Amino acid sequence: MNDERSEPSPKSWLERLSLALMGEPKDRDALMDMLRDAQQRELLDTDALTMMEGVMKVSELQVRDVMIPRGQMVILERDWSLERLIAEIVESGHSRLPVIDDNKDNVIGILIVKDLLAHAFDQREDFDLRALLRPAKFIPESKRLNTLLKEFRGNRLHMAIVVDEYGGVAGLVTIEDVLEEIVGEIDDEHDIDEEGAFIRPQGDAFIVKALTPVEDFNKYFQAQLSDERADTIGGLVMTELGRLPKGGESVDLDRFRFQVLRADNRRVHLLEMTLRDNQEPPPPISEEASS
Repeated sequence: MNDERSEPSPKSWLERLSLALMGEPKDRDALMDMLRDAQQRELLDTDALTMMEGVMKVSELQVRDVMIPRGQMVILERDWSLERLIAEIVESGHSRLPVIDDNKDNVIGILIVKDLLAHAFDQREDFDLRALLRPAKFIPESKRLNTLLKEFRGNRLHMAIVVDEYGGVAGLVTIEDVLEEIVGEIDDEHDIDEEGAFIRPQGDAFIVKALTPVEDFNKYFQAQLSDERADTIGGLVMTELGRLPKGGESVDLDRFRFQVLRADNRRVHLLEMTLRDNQEPPPPISEEASS
């Protein structure tokens, strides 16, 4: 009788993944390599792999990486009339909005729009917005996104106010902002890579990220735009309009014209900057000259 021993068959991908998950994978890169291998074997589709990579990414990101900056927040003020509140809500398209007292550092609560619907045709002069507000959740910029997502789900919250180390409002974050890190955003031809430059020449114009600091823009173009009203170019555009702009809208600031290339119902993403009256842009100041 032939006592031949058959060679053990190689473990299937599913078995290897099960073993990795049941035990301790060597590291995150090894696990991601296994998932990518599964996608190549058509055991996972591309969308599923992207979401799994997003889940891994969320555990490494902090709130400051995805929050809507203070300069781009759409807010309501406690003393506004019912008519003005409704107009601002319709313009913004949001279902939840922070309400402030005297300035953006004093957020007194969150208004859920449906709570206001019962009063939409209310003619009472004693309407009090404060009676409709839900408590605002305040979180630090350094909070991990995976921890925040658990808190959002556990407490049935959709929005949190982000505060800096001094207790001032740095921005806000919504559950949608966190989920976008998992499912991804829809890119268009105007997108600039996250790690790319804030300002990029394009023909006779410049593509400018809305989060470009005003100080950096001024340095690049030898400009003198004020950063007293907003810290970013997107914030300046929104402040000039007095609301969140829509795609295609334009604003003139000093000798510059900014047109909104990409915006959603929460923030401005990209702007196209051209010079008014066909002016020639000055050369950017070198690092040596500015030091």
